[in-house]
Amino acid sequence: MSVRRAGRGTNLGLLVLLVSALLTGGLAFANGGRSAWLTLAAHGAVGLGLVVLAPWKSVISTRGLRRSRPGSATSIALAVLIVLTIVSGVGHATGLWANRLAMQLHVAAALLSIPLAIWHVLARRVRPRRSDLSRRTLLRAATVAGGSLAVFGAVEGLVRVTGLPGADRRATGSYERGSFEPEEMPVTQWLDDSPPSIHVGVWRLEVRTASGDRTWSYDDLLEFDDRLRATLDCTGGWFAHQDWSGVRLDRLLGDVEEVRSVVAVSATGFSRRFPISDVSEMLLATRVGGRPLSMGHGYPARIVAPGRRGFWWVKWVVRVDASTTPWWWQSPFPLS
Repeated sequence: MSVRRAGRGTNLGLLVLLVSALLTGGLAFANGGRSAWLTLAAHGAVGLGLVVLAPWKSVISTRGLRRSRPGSATSIALAVLIVLTIVSGVGHATGLWANRLAMQLHVAAALLSIPLAIWHVLARRVRPRRSDLSRRTLLRAATVAGGSLAVFGAVEGLVRVTGLPGADRRATGSYERGSFEPEEMPVTQWLDDSPPSIHVGVWRLEVRTASGDRTWSYDDLLEFDDRLRATLDCTGGWFAHQDWSGVRLDRLLGDVEEVRSVVAVSATGFSRRFPISDVSEMLLATRVGGRPLSMGHGYPARIVAPGRRGFWWVKWVVRVDASTTPWWWQSPFPLS
């Protein structure tokens, strides 16, 4: 095989792996349910597939740099971002670098690499050919896939055998922080969302339904004592088991015969739309661990949504709307 053909195959493989890494990463970032480990394992294997192809790509890159082609600096920046993404991801998975900075760097580097990867594809186009589906090509792809899974399995095995902190992470990849100790639970929020200034004496919860609107004060909500033990699993890489109490969401909504979704709206404008089938298992919490929520954790009231990642757990709720719009009619991730 010619060097040029080998380089083309390697670039095509890297392109497929980069796209797959972004897709599986998005799924792993969003998945807080029982299948979380499958998406996390897929993301890990795909990411390590980039490591498997690294020796071949390094030969191609070295040859390209010697020719001083236009855009070399951009290609180097893309390579650096990919390395940062892999290093921070492996560091977080093993527990050797298991903090919020590692996860933030992992996500930031991956997102910043997207426009550079698009530029790389446009500048050095890899056009599909019939030979891309040849038996030889498919065997090579299977070898890379098998190698990626083997490396992933080896890393996971090493983590468990050596007792690294990564052995104790949840199926989502998160680490325990402050379970049943609310004051030890980290305070985080989504992107540019930040704790508002709320005076509970004038704060009101507005519930809008087809049968009419109703307003609840904080004291009104304190009369409810529905309880739920649920796990808050933040996309920042941590989780905490807590005992929450407040009012079950279906109690506030009443008749939901024609309703398809429920929207929880924060005092900051942040909102998420939930399927109506979930509301009987969701809580509008006013307390955690038997004590009022802190401002950082959503005082005076927040959503508790079991099985969903932290960005669904809307804080500082001021309004709940019953809607005929399907729950999936929203961005998969909040945009701000």
